[in-house]
Amino acid sequence: MKIVDIHTHTYPDAIAERTVASLASAAHLFPQSDGTARGLSRHAEEAGVSVSVVLPVATKPSQVEKINTRAAAANQSFPETGVFSIGCIHPDYENWHEELARVKELGLKGIKIHPVYQGTDIDAPAFLSILKRCAELDLFVITHAGDDIGYPGMIHCSPEMCLHVTQEIPDLKLVLAHMGGWGKWKDVRRLLADTDVLIDTAFSLNPVHRRYEDGTVEDESILMDDDEFVSMIRLFTADRVLFGTDSPWASQKEYVSRMLALPLTDEEKEKIFSLNALKLLGIE
Repeated sequence: MKIVDIHTHTYPDAIAERTVASLASAAHLFPQSDGTARGLSRHAEEAGVSVSVVLPVATKPSQVEKINTRAAAANQSFPETGVFSIGCIHPDYENWHEELARVKELGLKGIKIHPVYQGTDIDAPAFLSILKRCAELDLFVITHAGDDIGYPGMIHCSPEMCLHVTQEIPDLKLVLAHMGGWGKWKDVRRLLADTDVLIDTAFSLNPVHRRYEDGTVEDESILMDDDEFVSMIRLFTADRVLFGTDSPWASQKEYVSRMLALPLTDEEKEKIFSLNALKLLGIE
């Protein structure tokens, strides 16, 4: 069975080590790879992952063009590396209209946004304009959704906000990371099951391996257990769920193993592991 990981992160070699260390410290997490493209390819091969989709985040408007250019260049090596990047945008980037057209021309298929890191609600006017343009260009959008383990309480993409987006832009291909909204799964069930949003499995399945300043190491059960996870898949149906890990913050190998062990049918697993993502990406 082909496996596509729709939710991974890498960083330029020059800053990968310090970026991963900084983010890991803020969230008290064990990085599962070094955050480089080479490290991701190596871990994907060990996990049996055929395609790892990188989701770049622009934390400043000035980063947008450079990130998108670098992503398109990296995709030239996709047949060899198995690593495929989408694009990014920032709600404060003035030339977003032209840049989204360039993203389309570069073949980046979609964009990643992170309302928490970008300090803007996903249903704020700035984002709504961007998302409407994405729908017009047939670019899918994947967004961090719900709370963030590194910035607890800073919620800029709640299930309520996502519902508003679907109402305003019904033809948008919208993927909500972390099973629709990290830590907000009751509201995800209540508000979003009857919409057309897709959800990914990234960093949503227990346990979480955490490390604290005093050296304490713990496996914490702060995510979904197997029963809750499968129930959410059945509620949304396997046609609307994409396999994702959030590498380097979760182990691709462990996540593949956990997913394979879940009481899902072979047909459901194939849709989640590959078919839905390949359709969204338009690749084989």
